[in-house]
Parts: sequence; C-alpha cells; structure tokens
Amino acid sequence: MSKYLVIVESPAKAKTIQKYLGADYEVLASYGHVRDLPPRKGSVSPENEFHMTYAPLDKNARHMEAISKALKKSQALLLATDPDREGEAISWHIFELMKEKNLLKDKEVHRIFFNEITKSAIQEAIANPRSISMDLVNAQQARRALDYLVGFNLSPLLWKKIRRGLSAGRVQSPALRLIVEREEAIE
Repeated sequence: MSKYLVIVESPAKAKTIQKYLGADYEVLASYGHVRDLPPRKGSVSPENEFHMTYAPLDKNARHMEAISKALKKSQALLLATDPDREGEAISWHIFELMKEKNLLKDKEVHRIFFNEITKSAIQEAIANPRSISMDLVNAQQARRALDYLVGFNLSPLLWKKIRRGLSAGRVQSPALRLIVEREEAIE
C-alpha cells in the first residue's frame, strides 16, 4: 500500500517520476482531461452566471477507475498535472470526480508542480505543496466556455459552407470576421 498517490497527465512522465520516488508513492496518469462539456445545448448557461455542466470522458474512464482504486489505498493525493491552466483544470476535475465518489474523506489533497522532470525538482515540489489555484482553473473554464459558445455554433456553419472538419473557436472566429470584412471592403 502506497502512502501517496501522485497523478500526472502522461504515462511516460508517470514511469519516469515513479523511478525517482520510493515505495511510499504510486504514480498514475490521467491521460489528459478527464471531464469536458457535453456538446449538447445548455452545457454552458450564460443566463445562469455561465454555469458549466461537465461530464466524465468515456475515453478516460478506465484511467479514472484505476486512480479511484489506488486512492482508496492511499493516505494522500498529490495532483502533479502540468503547471499551466490546462493542468490546473485537470487537477481540479480529478479532485471534483474523487470528491463526488466520496474518496477524499480523511485524505490530504495537495497540488504540486514542477517545470522539469528531475529528482530534485520533484522532491522540491513535494516539499512545497499548495492548493489548486481557482484563478487558473477559472481562466481555463473561461477559454473553454468561449470555445463552446462560439465554436460549437459557428463550426457547423463552416462545415456546411466550406468543408467538414473545420473548426471555429475563440481565435478563428474573430480572424474569420476580419477576413470577411476585408473582402467586403475590397468588393
């Protein structure tokens, strides 16, 4: 039984980090995002303070099950996803899923992060844990909400008018508008 369960995003990182940590640690990968907004209408509600409704991703269900199983036997959860807003959001989603399953009772939960995968960097991160930064999580959620509200509505139009598989998100939409306005000015 490991005392600490460490979650990273990538299985390759998990293997490397496991080598640096002793038998008290078990390192598992989330394989990226574990929850997302379902593509159905209403996953983001602008009328309700932009409330977002998430659903677990089927493709990562077995990885989340492995994390749940290992967490039952651990004393603490160390969320070591990437040190960016996406990684912060992944840590938060894992935390929320484990909380829903009542697996965090009497367990310490810490957010650790490192910018290099070296033994010293990982030991330093473990020695200086912090909590999940909701500012970073909210930044990622704002980006995702814009993708959902803009891209999910505009992409089908592109598929119909231009070509299937094209996407229009928060970046592509203003760029497309600039192109259209420029073309209209030329005409």
